[in-house]
Amino acid sequence: MFSFFKKTRPLGSYRFLGTDFHSHLLPGIDDGAKDMADSLRLIRRLADMGFTRLITTPHIMADLYPNTPEAILAKRDEVRKAMQEAGISLPLDAAAEYLMDEGFEALLETGNLLALPGNRVLVEMSFISEPPKLDAYLFRLQTKGYRPVLAHPERYLFLRERMSRYQELRERGCEFQLNLLSLTGYYGKPTRENALALLKAGLIDYAASDLHHDRHAERLEAALQDPGIAKALGQATLRNDTL
Repeated sequence: MFSFFKKTRPLGSYRFLGTDFHSHLLPGIDDGAKDMADSLRLIRRLADMGFTRLITTPHIMADLYPNTPEAILAKRDEVRKAMQEAGISLPLDAAAEYLMDEGFEALLETGNLLALPGNRVLVEMSFISEPPKLDAYLFRLQTKGYRPVLAHPERYLFLRERMSRYQELRERGCEFQLNLLSLTGYYGKPTRENALALLKAGLIDYAASDLHHDRHAERLEAALQDPGIAKALGQATLRNDTL
């Protein structure tokens, strides 16, 4: 019997996504690139994988990485200058990945968040439990004119058996961004299974690299040759190109 899925070809390139809008490429300000040489090498690798535009997203965490929009944009400009000098023409911009922690409420009050195109704000939460004020945070973001995008929903394994909660968050106006690394098993089998379940349920809006270092780049490059990953992503209508 003929099977279409047996004929699934590897991705070969991430050009079909176009924009990678979750990564940690600015040197020395979070747990991503350590210095400018790191930044340029990782950017080149993303370009070689087929991405045509990068929006890098340093962490903003109250205790660990208290970055500000001004500091992030200044560092972005340094990287842009280094890229130009190195002959790298890939467009680079910056937003931020906000941890919904005790400091997030104060940032919300200011209304001065570093957003993705379309006034989207990339947010994350603890991998142990959801914040008590999660619904309130999502509502407040929207009253301030922002559109929340939840980073790597598949990694919140406390929601793994609560698909209805994912549905509820979507109904509350939250979009979902899958980490491509999750499909490789990089974060473990349960996360990979959760990623596949979310894709099958049609709950994923975007896919991105969440690239921090060369080990991530190696796994992302290997994923391009995996027909199973191509098949999994084929279940979703990804909208990176709308950013």
